[in-house]
This record gives sequence, C-alpha cells and structure tokens, in this order.
Amino acid sequence: MLVVASANGSVGIDAAWDVIAAGGSALDAVEKGTRLVEDNPDDHTVGYGGYPNLDGVVELDASIMDGSTREAGAVGALRGYRAAITVARAVLERLPHVLVVGDGAARLAGEIGLEPEDLLTEAADEVYRAGLAGTLPEHSLGARMLALVASLTSDPERAAGTVNFLAIDGQGHLASAVSTSGWAWKFPGRLGDSPVIGAGNYCDDRYGAAACTGFGELAIRASTARTVIAGLAAGKSVVDSATSAVHELYDMGMPPERVVMHLVAIDRDGAHAGVSTRADTSYVYRADGMSAHDQLPRVVVEPPAASS
Repeated sequence: MLVVASANGSVGIDAAWDVIAAGGSALDAVEKGTRLVEDNPDDHTVGYGGYPNLDGVVELDASIMDGSTREAGAVGALRGYRAAITVARAVLERLPHVLVVGDGAARLAGEIGLEPEDLLTEAADEVYRAGLAGTLPEHSLGARMLALVASLTSDPERAAGTVNFLAIDGQGHLASAVSTSGWAWKFPGRLGDSPVIGAGNYCDDRYGAAACTGFGELAIRASTARTVIAGLAAGKSVVDSATSAVHELYDMGMPPERVVMHLVAIDRDGAHAGVSTRADTSYVYRADGMSAHDQLPRVVVEPPAASS
C-alpha cells in the first residue's frame, strides 16, 4: 500500500493512509486526502481560500481517476463550493460524463448535498487587490485588460499551485486525484490541466499513475500525465518516465525559465518519484511500515544545453 502527494498534501496524507490501512479503496483515500487540502484556508492554490480569477471570483478545477477501470470524473470553473474533488467523483459515479464545468458543476454540487459558500478569504482577496492596484478601474475586453492578464498570470509564485494525490490500496488498485484554484487573476472560465484527463492526471492499474502541478497549458499541449504512463508501459522506470515527460515540455518553444512543472508518479509495484523543473521542491509519501509520512526532494530536470 502507498500514498504519494505533492508537498502541500502533507495536511491530508496520513488521513488518506488511514483509509487504505483500514481496508478502504484507493479512490476513497485520494478523495479524503484532497478534501483536507481543499479545506485548508492557508493553501491559496486549492479550494477554500484559493486565489481568485480576474473578476475576484474563486473558480476550482479537479479530477479523480480509478485505475482499475480508467473511469474518470472532472469539474472545471466550479464556483461557490470548496469540495471540488467530491463533485468530480460525483461526475465519475453518477453521470455518464467525464467533465462538467461552470454552472453545471455548481448545480451538481448542490444536488449531491454540498453547502454553497463564498470561497474568497480576506488573505486571498488582499493578494488579488494588490495585483490589480493601479491598473484598470474596471475590467473590459480591451487590449490593456488582456495584457494585464498575461502579466499577472506569469508570476510563478501565483500561477503554479495544485494538490496531487496518488494511492495504491490493499487490493493493488490505483487511484489519482488533482484539485486546484488555478492561476491567480486568470481569465474567467480558464481551465488548466488539472481537470483534463491525460494532461494533469492519469491512472492505470496496469502501469501506474501520475499527476502534475505547474504551467497547466503546457501539460495540456503535451498530455504530460499520460506521457508518463506511456513511458511506464514501455518499460521505463518511474524517474525516467517522468523526466522524459518534462523534457518534452522544454521542446515546446518557450524560454526555459517559463517552463514550470512538478510531477509525482508511481508504478504499479509501488516505486515512486517526484520530478520538477525547479530546485528545492519536494513531495510526501507513506508506505507500509511507516508510522507517519515522510518528505523527499524531487529530481530536478534541467533544460537542454543550448547548442553552440
């Protein structure tokens, strides 16, 4: 049995472990761990207290995947409900769909009994207002507003943040979950890789699971999470598969300093790894024989050397 999460998943990983240690499913475990991060107001990248979009509204994206069936559920641009991962699971289990967004996602949240609330906290609102200070008196669809979006969302401290959970239960089944509030000051309705199966999240009992945090648009363009699993299917190690997936991002024509990506991955046998384009990043894990979770550094994937 195993649970792996991005570093901010530390607040939920031991609870996720308790689920599978008690005989529960990997799917239940990743949902449980993610919910605790979504409830954490100090984490401004996920759930309640997440940074808002350009209009000052918190919009959440999430996805969850069952490796035993490769069934998945996802929500995007969810407003007014913090438990995006639970709504994503409802898409998986209650609807004949994979992805539900906007008003439909909020309607589903209400229909499964979740309570609506304002997700914008005072701390997140202060960051939002500071970012807009001295820019535009009101939002319009003019060139200045679009330039503002491009400028604000290029801030790596506000643009990249998500929680990832991967698990293997006592039956050997895998599951994965991803939840985020996305980029601060994003254009309303923007979806990143988190709700896109194959981009920010992929899980397959036959090979392994992977999830992403970072520049979501790149992960969408490169199908990054699915690329990791394809590497595992081809016989690569977890580290090599994840590293190769990040190398593909460096080949997409962006300046290397703008390629921001962090991955966690596991294989079906319980080998695990974290990789990143940034130094001093880490991930957390808990496995059989451990009384609590531990933290490990991610492998840093450097950009290719410039040709002379």
